[in-house]
Amino acid sequence: MRTLILGGARSGKSALAERLAHESRREVVYVATAQAGDEEMTVRIAHHRARRPAAWLSIEEPLRLADVLREHARQDRCVLVDCLTLWLSNVLGDVGTRRFEHERSLLLDTLPTLPGDVLMVSNEVGLGVVPMGALTRRFVDEAGRLHQSIAAVSERVLFVAAGLPLAMKGTYP
Repeated sequence: MRTLILGGARSGKSALAERLAHESRREVVYVATAQAGDEEMTVRIAHHRARRPAAWLSIEEPLRLADVLREHARQDRCVLVDCLTLWLSNVLGDVGTRRFEHERSLLLDTLPTLPGDVLMVSNEVGLGVVPMGALTRRFVDEAGRLHQSIAAVSERVLFVAAGLPLAMKGTYP
């Protein structure tokens, strides 16, 4: 089953995904997409690493998400991706290449074929004001399009606010 978990910053979406992974009673593969570009992000990454169970296989991959999913998804596994918006930033930031279009297509082609459970965490960034800069507007637009495409191939979509999940598609729990 593919589950997309959306929410704002500090909404509880990662904690929910981790709980669902644990409750799956399957072997868990945690795919982290963050890159430590500054001290603050280094601290955030360390916090996420520290709260992951030692038994979970952790893979840090900022760009090649579809490749990692194909390699690690199995019928008896739960793969947790945290998070799609950081991945989107990474592939959009590969300036001067068509990497974003390539990686996005690979991801959308791969998701429906994956065995086992796949939990994908992402920030819903389209609920606020329209950004003033062209790059940030593109990011918000691409995140919205990505979420719509992933929601279409997911059996379950959850929205989290204040730690409370709301089922938008499928059922919860």
